[in-house]
Amino acid sequence: MAHVIVVGGGAAGLSAALFAQKNGLDTTVFDTDKTWLHKAHLFNYPGIGSEDGTVFLETLRNQVDSFGVDRTQGEEVTAVDSTDDGFTVTTGDGEYDGDYVVLATGANRDLAEDLGCAFDEDLVDVDVTMETSVEGAYATGAMVRAEEWQAVISAGDGAAAALNILSAEKGENYHDFDVPADADEVFGGMADDET
Repeated sequence: MAHVIVVGGGAAGLSAALFAQKNGLDTTVFDTDKTWLHKAHLFNYPGIGSEDGTVFLETLRNQVDSFGVDRTQGEEVTAVDSTDDGFTVTTGDGEYDGDYVVLATGANRDLAEDLGCAFDEDLVDVDVTMETSVEGAYATGAMVRAEEWQAVISAGDGAAAALNILSAEKGENYHDFDVPADADEVFGGMADDET
């Protein structure tokens, strides 16, 4: 089974983790808890009338945790290296190998630069799938957008990255589309209570 490593635990990183894990890819998230969501109050996110960013973040964390994402809180990634088999992510506690890496570190583009990703001026250059010039490495959110840092845009970038990883793994375009029966199966008939 493919292993996806996500660096960053904001809207983009947690969205990528959710889509990857719930669709059968083992996913690890390294989250330093330095996301700008802690400073935000969301009025511009569909389905949310008004919510504090930290509360929204906790909801996202609970959701990815419920799907079994291996979420490591507080462990900072110091390097990401391309290998013959994928990527090695280095932290202060060790090295972790993955088939894919999703960089979701906000406006901090240091890891992308060190990995050798191409840039377009100050932004990480990605294609429409959010893949960088390094095959199997994806960049999201503020890394690839000059001023479009809204949570909903970042979450969409993370979802796009994960769906394109899933498409690569399955060898065809993959669509994540759930119906009420899927929710009942996952949440044991309590889907309406969970929302």
